[in-house]
Amino acid sequence: MAEPAGSDIVTVTLLNRWVRESLETAFPTLWVEGEISNFTRAPSGHLYFTLKDAGAQVRCAMWRQRAQGLGFTPAHGMRVEARAQVTLFEARGDYQLNIEGLRPAGQGRLAEAFLRLKERLEAEGLFDPARKRPIPGFPLGIGLITSPQAAALRDVLAALRRRAPHLPVILYPAPVQGESAAASLAAAVGRANARGPKDGVDLLLLVRGGGSLEDLWAFNDEGLARTIAASRLPLIAGIGHETDFTIADFVADQRAATPTAAAELASAGYLSARQTLAQQLIHLRRAMARRLATQAQRLDRAALRLVAPAQRLGLARLRVERLAERLATAFQRPWERQIARMANLAQRLTRAAPDLASRRERLQTLTRRLDQGFALAGQRRRDRVAALTQHLAHLNPQAILDRGYAIVRQEAGDVVRQAALTPPGTRLEITLARGRLDATVTGQQD
Repeated sequence: MAEPAGSDIVTVTLLNRWVRESLETAFPTLWVEGEISNFTRAPSGHLYFTLKDAGAQVRCAMWRQRAQGLGFTPAHGMRVEARAQVTLFEARGDYQLNIEGLRPAGQGRLAEAFLRLKERLEAEGLFDPARKRPIPGFPLGIGLITSPQAAALRDVLAALRRRAPHLPVILYPAPVQGESAAASLAAAVGRANARGPKDGVDLLLLVRGGGSLEDLWAFNDEGLARTIAASRLPLIAGIGHETDFTIADFVADQRAATPTAAAELASAGYLSARQTLAQQLIHLRRAMARRLATQAQRLDRAALRLVAPAQRLGLARLRVERLAERLATAFQRPWERQIARMANLAQRLTRAAPDLASRRERLQTLTRRLDQGFALAGQRRRDRVAALTQHLAHLNPQAILDRGYAIVRQEAGDVVRQAALTPPGTRLEITLARGRLDATVTGQQD
């Protein structure tokens, strides 16, 4: 940009252009917080409004391409944070902000706090699917944690009445917005766990309708998240709309897109069972209709085979007579077979009767042979003992000593067998048949 000389005269257009370029160069893109007023949406889609605080205000423009990406509708009186470029509208010489991004005031700080808490709890494993409890397919009772004035309560009750009207619902009331909402919600979860068995509740629903990040902030509380993680009862979170995510959604055992969807998840088993039963009822009715048609045809065919009563009685009489003959024969034949069998058994018993006299004589013979065997074996044992005794007596060292021999030992107790191994001066101990001698070697001969 060319700097004007001191004596140069410039046009207003050129002046405004220099001022705009100076502003855009001097100020980087920055976030500005303030309150919206004089809000206007042009037919072109551009947004025009004033951003103000207690001491000043500035005009703002947001072009259609940027405005189309907003996730909310700006309105008069709303406090916002605007990502803006400082510039000048040259045609009127108005200083203004070109808005590149817009969010409700405080949302940036809340989003950062949300992400920090999410990362920390995720690192601790609170979002781990392996930790989460399975949702019962057929709960016995539903514990509903929400505000009694919330629209979510009516939505959940309407869905449950439509899908599982028999299912009892116990409300554990707690505010869902405000400074004390998080602590109240955590207390309600604890109360539901404590009273659940008594109330017949085995599944909890934590629900709330949609809202801004600030409206849903109670469900991003760390204490509430840890209370949900410690819950003994499985818990479904249905908070906000489909695009809303809170810390409670991540730590819950299952997330539902909306409160109504939470009720649908809780009653899915019953609805599926009802649908299955309805289909089975249709099949059963069809089967019964087919069975009735088949039986009707059988009945018609049976009616064609009917005969006159007199003829039927005659046939029945003949059949009874034949059965009587077969019955008489059936009684007679087993009786005859039993008599023949008894006679055969009597003959076998007679042949198998033992000969007691011969058996007694054989027993006496065996007894005599046994006595003789015992006597002979005893005599053999006595003779062997006598022979061994005599042999042992011959081997007794005392008997050898009695014949005049002696046992010579050194002082260490070793028996002396060679004179060469006993030098003069060696002290000896000589054992005789009667007594013992101590001696000293004075000489030796081989």
